[in-house]
Amino acid sequence: MEKVYVLGHKNPDTDSICSAIVYAHLKRELGMDAVAVRLGDVQNETAFALDKFGFEAPLLIEKASPDVKQVILVDHNEKQQSVDDIDDVQVIEVIDHHRIANFETADPLYFRAEPVGCTATILNKLFKENGVEIPPNIAGMMLSAIISDSLLFKSPTCTVQDIAAAKELEVLAGVNSEEYGLAMLKAGADLSDKTLEDLLTLDAKEFGMGKYKVEIAQVNAVDVNDVMSRQAELEDLIYRKIAEKELNLFFFVVTDILNNDSVALALGAQAEKAEKAFGVPFINNVALLKGVVSRKKQVVPVLTEALSE
Repeated sequence: MEKVYVLGHKNPDTDSICSAIVYAHLKRELGMDAVAVRLGDVQNETAFALDKFGFEAPLLIEKASPDVKQVILVDHNEKQQSVDDIDDVQVIEVIDHHRIANFETADPLYFRAEPVGCTATILNKLFKENGVEIPPNIAGMMLSAIISDSLLFKSPTCTVQDIAAAKELEVLAGVNSEEYGLAMLKAGADLSDKTLEDLLTLDAKEFGMGKYKVEIAQVNAVDVNDVMSRQAELEDLIYRKIAEKELNLFFFVVTDILNNDSVALALGAQAEKAEKAFGVPFINNVALLKGVVSRKKQVVPVLTEALSE
């Protein structure tokens, strides 16, 4: 039996790493030699969850081959967000909750994409569908992913399915969602040990929008001023990234986890489209986006529409 890597997207968030661990566990229970791997550094929030439930961080890789011939993607499907040599390996499964774009395969595969707030919500269903018991530590990983992606059930991406799954999983994991979730989110929002370069790469994803190349980075904070007080330095770094990657737009979102608003910084040749997308003026490249916390549901769709016209 050949080994299969289970991997989330580059610059992995909590859902990406937890879902890789969880799905690799399920596939092993079903007889596959599945190994969870990651495509980037572990964030503070994720480290908090891993420590709480007794897991080591998955193996860090840049390429999948020649170690494996087959991979399973979780929490993403877009090629530019995946492992560098994605074209050199066979994708045999995808479990995701994002839009489907830039994706095709030479062979049939199992593709499970649902409009829920978190990949782990889908994985919870897969355990039931396959009749596999969920151990407490695996339940904790899934719960952590749901809390992270839903900002403790406050994000507009959060569905009744996510909440129902979380209620089941907190019992299995033996924790209180509210208490544990707030502690985990606060751990993730502690930016005291992060450089500005870290902030721009911790949770950054690249998208194709119309004919344009866009990167959207997001970071959670308790006080957005801790980040935006260094705007000039941030802009210098962002302009370098725009030049290096030939981006048309870099959109940096700092989300206030206490007030559920975000401050956005838009730079690049297509930055003016951000004003049209959100219907607010960007003064000195910055705007307050009231009630905006979700990149997937509140940022990517509106920017895609504005840049596709």
